[in-house]
Amino acid sequence: MVLAISVLRILFSVYSLALVGRVFLEMILGPYHSVVLFLRRITEPVLAAIRRRLPPVRSGGAAWDLSPMVAIVLLWVIERVLILILGSIA
Repeated sequence: MVLAISVLRILFSVYSLALVGRVFLEMILGPYHSVVLFLRRITEPVLAAIRRRLPPVRSGGAAWDLSPMVAIVLLWVIERVLILILGSIA
């Protein structure tokens, strides 16, 4: 069970890093860089689902997309719940 928990933690960490990487690399490298396109392909399904329920927050003349932050928090909560479940099974 320890192996399953370790694998779960790694998977959630990698996906969280992909979300953060997408946000920063899109600003640095631009939206059409191959790395950004790859990160967009693997993160967009989750972010699109969140955006359907949480529209961008408007502040002055800007609109803030909070979906990456919400996704990271949700991933953290889901990871913790799954680890608790797996820990109780062991």
